[in-house]
Amino acid sequence: MLDRAAVHPRPLAFDGIFLRMTNEQYLVDATGHRSAVVLDINRYTELIEAEEELSAIRAYDDAKAAHDEVIPFETAVAEIEIGQR
Repeated sequence: MLDRAAVHPRPLAFDGIFLRMTNEQYLVDATGHRSAVVLDINRYTELIEAEEELSAIRAYDDAKAAHDEVIPFETAVAEIEIGQR
């Protein structure tokens, strides 16, 4: 069963990244409880890209907080190449 009237009126926010809302459609079970959402493929792609960006931001924040030794990029690449031989 499709609940075409169920639309979020405000944007979602993931750690400060705001995403626009569109007309999501919900699948509901026999008792009327939402069990799934149907998204436009473009909206789905937006959400996946936003999640990837958020993941990169979190990885950067974690790396900065770790206070690990900083080495030049070229040195890191050289060490990786040596380890692959």
